[in-house]
Amino acid sequence: GLVIDGRTLEHVLHDSLQNIFLQLSEKCRAVVCCQATPLQKSVLVRLVGSKLKAMTLAVGDGANDVSMIQVADIGVGISGQEGMQAVMASDFAISQFRHLRKLLLVHGHWCYTRLSNMVLYYFYKNVTYVNLLFWYQFFCGFSGTSMTDYWILILFNLLFTSVPPIICGVLDKDVSAEILMELPQLYTMSQ
Repeated sequence: GLVIDGRTLEHVLHDSLQNIFLQLSEKCRAVVCCQATPLQKSVLVRLVGSKLKAMTLAVGDGANDVSMIQVADIGVGISGQEGMQAVMASDFAISQFRHLRKLLLVHGHWCYTRLSNMVLYYFYKNVTYVNLLFWYQFFCGFSGTSMTDYWILILFNLLFTSVPPIICGVLDKDVSAEILMELPQLYTMSQ
């Protein structure tokens, strides 16, 4: 790992040393910046996201972390003694830092799987409906007549095809939480 304090980080963030710092940080498993100003934190997250083309996650617990959380692709706020500013600016909120592992490994995996299945489901639903319209045009001689009433189309989209995604979104868990916590490599395999 690499640990940098705020004064060293100020020199690193200048244009001449940015590339060297990024090359060094790519070789490390973790980079920890301590005693950095809010501006330095946000500039560092923006630098890593833009130069390395990486998705960034920022975790913070106070008002000094708000700019970093807002710049990151995904922001996690920890509600704590420093107030609720980080929680209000974040995408996800947790009560303690120890819950971050479960948020990423378990809920992140489940969310990724559910969203992937929902995209496939909506492709299937739309292809099915368009196929129906296409073959109906052969039946009616391409006259442009409507195959269904508008209220049936509304019910099709509102009720008939929205219930399965809601049920899958709530109940679908391809792997149990215990296994996901024991085998963190399952997160990257699902991608």
